[in-house]
Amino acid sequence: MTTLDAPQTDRPAGVIHDIGYQRYDGARLGRRHLVGALYLHSLRTAFGLGRTIKAKIFPWLIVGVVGMIAAVLTAIRAQTGEAALGYAEFPEMLSVLIIFFTAIVAPELASRDLHSGVLPLYFARPLHRSDYALVKLAALTSATFLLLGVPLTVMFAGAAFMVDGIGAVWDELGDFLPALGYVAVHAIVYSVLALLVASLVRRRAVAAGAIVGAFLLTSPVVVVLSVLPYEAASQLGGLASPVTLVSGIGDWAFERSGEVGVGPYGPLYGLVALGLVVAGALLLLARYRKVAAK
Repeated sequence: MTTLDAPQTDRPAGVIHDIGYQRYDGARLGRRHLVGALYLHSLRTAFGLGRTIKAKIFPWLIVGVVGMIAAVLTAIRAQTGEAALGYAEFPEMLSVLIIFFTAIVAPELASRDLHSGVLPLYFARPLHRSDYALVKLAALTSATFLLLGVPLTVMFAGAAFMVDGIGAVWDELGDFLPALGYVAVHAIVYSVLALLVASLVRRRAVAAGAIVGAFLLTSPVVVVLSVLPYEAASQLGGLASPVTLVSGIGDWAFERSGEVGVGPYGPLYGLVALGLVVAGALLLLARYRKVAAK
């Protein structure tokens, strides 16, 4: 038994080992570079880059399906000389695939960090809570835009080589650029809603199901309103669902078919979509302020 009166020589002598740790003497890049690195990492995560094969399967499966559809449409136009589908109709036709893509990617960007408890490590750096939320939203929006924008650009490039004369190319460009704007509307609206839902659920599988439900469970309301014997009810029914809300904006602002299914309420669709995006972003910021405060 060791006592206070034991001689000092009976105690083991302490040894200091030099294991090579050194202080960092390089430049400290600060918040802006931290935000850029987080955005790039999140964008790579959206497509499973730098991760296992399992993480790449579902996003790249959807990318492959969208790319194949664009290639088939381009081939049909090359054979027949007529476009089987307009540029602005392309994202509208693929709305279900956009829902599945955001339902897969948003939990990877938000739910994974919540479940693993790494957010305190992020916020221990010079990274604001709002930076984290907005960077994740920007990454998901960018990934969704690339999902549709790249195949659409391939379709335009193929059409530009098929038409005769620079005037026809300009006409194609006049159809293509508004369609890119329509793709941006899809990307923003779908991403805001998907990431907000994912930020509320820690388990990725549950979050994916909740995202799909948030988009699809409102569709029966639209169907009920569309069969009412009131024209205004049918035209305003699209406001009840995010999918038909974006579709209504396309009918009003981007498609040249001459048929406006939303009647005179096109500007209202635009305002509701803007309000949805702003409200979703504010709720997302509030969610991460609450998470960081725990």
